[in-house]
Amino acid sequence: MPDQSTNPLRADLVLEGGGVKGLGLVGAVTALGEAGYSFPRIAGSSAGSVVAAFVAALQRAGEPVERLADVALELDYRRFRDRGPLGRFAGPLGPVVDIFSLIFENGLYEGDYLHRLVAGRLRDLGVETFGDLRLPPDPDGALPEDRRYRLVVVASDVSRQRLVRLPWDYARYGLDPDEQRVADAVRASASIPFFFEPVAMRWPAERGVATLVDGGVLSNFPIWLFDRGDGRPPRWPTFGVRLSARDREPPRTEPVKGPVSLALSVVETMMEALDARHVDDPCVQARSIFVDGAHVSAVDFGITEGQQRELFARGRTAATAFLERWDFPAYIERCRAGATS
Repeated sequence: MPDQSTNPLRADLVLEGGGVKGLGLVGAVTALGEAGYSFPRIAGSSAGSVVAAFVAALQRAGEPVERLADVALELDYRRFRDRGPLGRFAGPLGPVVDIFSLIFENGLYEGDYLHRLVAGRLRDLGVETFGDLRLPPDPDGALPEDRRYRLVVVASDVSRQRLVRLPWDYARYGLDPDEQRVADAVRASASIPFFFEPVAMRWPAERGVATLVDGGVLSNFPIWLFDRGDGRPPRWPTFGVRLSARDREPPRTEPVKGPVSLALSVVETMMEALDARHVDDPCVQARSIFVDGAHVSAVDFGITEGQQRELFARGRTAATAFLERWDFPAYIERCRAGATS
């Protein structure tokens, strides 16, 4: 039976999406890093993909994952609301312009600031394409060649009603995974419907275009992503980080005012509830860190500095408490069907 007591502490990570609540993910990952964990593979949806990309790049560069906190807590989250030219000068006509943005551009905000931010930070760490995040050969592992990557970004192809795992699924679109830019995939995964404009990905194999939106539309918490199916016991676990309380207490409530507010509320409700059923599985709960972010809306980009630090602190506290009770051999014995590589 696997025993990490004499081996380096390793865990694959799956990070849930949650907009600005992703600061809770940063706190949790920071605590895991301080406890000595490294992360061979990291996956994320939406905000989780942003954090996952930075963690993968930091590790590739030989930097401590704790640096993630410096990046996250210095961001100006108000700049994520980057309206197009018309919206920036709408003034009192703002609500009307918002409706036109939804109709003609399929989103309130451009998402350009997010894309530039991710691309620039990753470039500073020596990462531009998924080829930069290739894993070395592992004779003891079970990974096929097309899945040997440090990072997996989860998005939703709404033009084909399909969950896409990037870079794993690029080949389906006739694209070379190693040549695709990580920032493009993260931008697609973070395209909260109605909030950010979706990403159009060219599909040269059929000369088509795939419309990609937030990964949370189809799976906001794909904890199963790294589970191996060959029946062999895992060498290390997968830890999931969720942005909700374990007991799912009633969330913070806000009045719905107008069609734009309604659209955003519908999406947020859907993404909160989508993975609830499988999260109730005791074996999923056993390997999940629950960060209570119910006091903040996923799309509250006016979040205060105090709220940011509280989310970060909640993430650290949740991960620390999780590690105190984590028992890898007991997990394997009880949940062998959920084995990971």
